Formats: sequence, structure tokens, C-alpha cells
Amino acid sequence: MNKSLIQWSSEEFSDLPWRSNRTLYRTLVSEIMLQQTTVSTVLNHFERFVSEYPSPKHVALASEEQLTISWKGLGYYRRARNLKKACEYFCKNFNGEIPLDYNLLIDAPGIGEYTANALLAIGADKKALALDANLERVLSRLYGFKMQKGPKLLKHLKSKFEKGEIAKEIDELGARKLNESLMDLGRNWCKANKAACDICPLFSGCMAAKSGSPLEIPQRPPKSGAKSFNLTLLRLICFKDDLVYVYKKRENEWLSGQYEIPTFVLSSEDQTLTQYPSIKFFEHDLLPEYKTLITKYKITNKVMIVNEVEMRQLNIDVSQFELRRPDSKSNLSTATLKALKIFT
Repeated sequence: MNKSLIQWSSEEFSDLPWRSNRTLYRTLVSEIMLQQTTVSTVLNHFERFVSEYPSPKHVALASEEQLTISWKGLGYYRRARNLKKACEYFCKNFNGEIPLDYNLLIDAPGIGEYTANALLAIGADKKALALDANLERVLSRLYGFKMQKGPKLLKHLKSKFEKGEIAKEIDELGARKLNESLMDLGRNWCKANKAACDICPLFSGCMAAKSGSPLEIPQRPPKSGAKSFNLTLLRLICFKDDLVYVYKKRENEWLSGQYEIPTFVLSSEDQTLTQYPSIKFFEHDLLPEYKTLITKYKITNKVMIVNEVEMRQLNIDVSQFELRRPDSKSNLSTATLKALKIFT
């Protein structure tokens, strides 16, 4: 690893908002947002979120519903709940400050090994290695570790780092710059399915590049053969005055804590699905529809606008639902907002 890598990273990505105006809290928010979400998506939401919640205390005091609404557009809402749990922990135990101790960080609910190391290395520039998927891939290729991607490889990299056998330049280059530049490299040039070795600043010392087969490192785990299922849902829009009937998703359901319009299964290839009740409704071919994906399900959403009388004719008890404003401020799920948009 060399200074040309650091220089490239600084020139290209120093204007990212969580880097240009850096605090431990902003690092925490950015790291949680960036989990399973692209930089371009996070850029659309980061500044708005930290303006609305400028400190751990603001997150801790917010209701889960408020936080979910503010998280809209980022997906994986469990991360918002994890952020709230972590901030509540910091407020209760450290007066709203984020401790710079790995063992204290890892004790916080919602903070895993990666996030703890990211707060130390990136947030505080302390000697640590934040092993995300990018660092796992880049370091495996750089040092030629022909192991299968996953927990054993991560443990191996951690052990090598603690023994001073990899990333030796961390003291010279700085933990923050080293971690961020390797992440940038993995995200942009040293990708899982494409390695731009000809322009990589680490090319001369990269074992995988010298092998001529960089994409074979790290080894990919065998395909699980996980099956995807087609699922057709019926989503019913029922207004009363200017409000719409919805229900709150439970903890063990998709999009828990958010509100959805009455939703039913018309057909499912997965006979074990319990997320929604089934309904017999035969004349749905001509209904407007939109497509969504969630976990292993490819969903066709059929949408129909009904009144209370028609709900009862379908044997649906409207008293089990509540009335909310049909907009994003009411913590409605993205799927519900899409359905409403069809008729507005």
C-alpha cells in the first residue's frame, strides 16, 4: 500500500459529506446507512437526516415511528431501529457521547464488530481495521489469501492484522486514510466481478493480479440453491373522507412498525408464507399492478380502490384497521405509497 492510493482516494472522495465534516456521530450514521446501500442513495438522505437528528440524544428521544419516516428511501429499516438502540445506550451510559473503546462499543445494542472498528478507525483515526466486504476482497487479493469469502476469512484477516503481518502501513499512512482508501478501491476498481488491475495503484504488489486470475480471490461460497418465489398480492385502498384505512406491521413481519393498506395473498408459490392472509378474489387480471422485490419473493401487487361496503362484501372487518393521512408523513410503507400513487 502506498501514498498514491491515499492521494487518489482523497482527490476523488474527500467531498463526501460524512468525510468533509467529520464527527463520531456522523461517522456512526453514515456507516449504518451505508450497510447494504449504495453511496449514491445515502448521499440523497444523509445531510437531511443529520440535520433533523444532529446528535445521539436527538435519535434516542425520537419515537421509532418518527425515525422510520425519516429513514424512508434508505430501506432495511431494522438499521434505523439499531441506530436508535445504540444512541439510547450511549445516552444512558455515556451522557450521549460515543466511547472510543472497542469493548464498550461492541456492548452497545445495534453495534457489531465492523461498526465498532469503523468508529475507531474512520471516526477517530485509531489503529483498527474495519473489515467490510470491500476490505475483505481487496486485502485477500493483495496478499493472495485463497480462502472462501466469509467468517473464516474475516477471522484470518483480523489475526494477520493483529500480528502486524498485513496492512503494516497503517501507522505511516493513518488508520482513517488507509481504511477509507481501501474501501474506495474495493467499491470502484477492485470489484467482486470486475478488477481494473491496469489502473490500480496497488497493482505492482498485488498477488492476485500477478496470478492473472484476480476474480478467483477470494473464493466464492457455493451457491445455496435458494429458490425465489412468485407472489401476487391484492392491495385494497379504502378512503374515509381524506383518510385511508391502514394497519401497523408487527415486529415479526416485513417492514415492521410501518403502516400498510389492507393486503392479501392472491397466489403464492411459497405455501409456507404467513406474512399476509389469503383472499379469494377471482377478477383481478385487469387490475392495475406494480412489481416489487423483498427477500426471496418477486411480488406482483394488484391494486383496487374500494369503499367500506365493498370491504364488508369481501368479508373484511374495517374495524381492525385505523385511519391515516395518505402521505409519507404517516409512516406508510413504500409499497403502500406506490399503490396510492396509482390512483392519485
